[in-house]
Amino acid sequence: MIELDGEPAGPEALASLALTNYGHFTTLLVENGRVRGLELHLERLIRDCRTLFDAALDPDRVRRLARRAAPEHGRATVRVTVFDPALNLGNIAADARPGVLVTSRPAPDKPPGPLRVRSVVHRRDLPEVKSVGLCPTLRLRRQAQRAGYDDVLFTGADGDLLEGGTWNIGLVRDGEVVWPGGEVLAGTTRQLLRRATDGPTELVGLADLGSVEAVFATNAAVGVRPVTGIDDREFPAAHPSVARLAEIYQALPGSPL
Repeated sequence: MIELDGEPAGPEALASLALTNYGHFTTLLVENGRVRGLELHLERLIRDCRTLFDAALDPDRVRRLARRAAPEHGRATVRVTVFDPALNLGNIAADARPGVLVTSRPAPDKPPGPLRVRSVVHRRDLPEVKSVGLCPTLRLRRQAQRAGYDDVLFTGADGDLLEGGTWNIGLVRDGEVVWPGGEVLAGTTRQLLRRATDGPTELVGLADLGSVEAVFATNAAVGVRPVTGIDDREFPAAHPSVARLAEIYQALPGSPL
């Protein structure tokens, strides 16, 4: 399903998104009509719309449009993309009237396996915005995968851990969950788990990984996912603290879409 403002998305609008590629999005995991952290997804959309378009976004309208794409029962991944089909390279400074593009696909029933990642020095433009401009991220992910890894982990120039391509990273040290700081997109799953566990946020570098017991990735589509390797350093695929986090996340109630 692909709809723009509640109607089938036509080729002209999709061509505008493909050719101009200016906008932002969020991805919802809808389970039996409910979404964990729905208010955080909506806050993100409102905030990013103001940042990129200097325009307001009605969260109730977003919910209505997203609900059309979500099955009443079962699991689905619903992506909400906000962009203005009328904007292009020649008139990018014009006043914007952002539209809401909604797509959906079935969500897998089984969680994905652990991740092995390669670190690379990179900071996303406007890291606090979930932008549709994914070319740099996908280029680095492609290079990592072609080198035998599953994904890429961004670091600062001094080696500070930042974030994955489309996920946040968390660590377990001395039995305590630690969230690396720095300029990153604070994902909805990370925010929900921080509320539930109250783990500290601090700068952690690649050089500090020797004292880390376990590493995990978080995002809305998969929840909590073990990271078993960063470059040539290995971590366990199963750890009690990571398993507990996964259980906490799965137990969080979702809000009706």
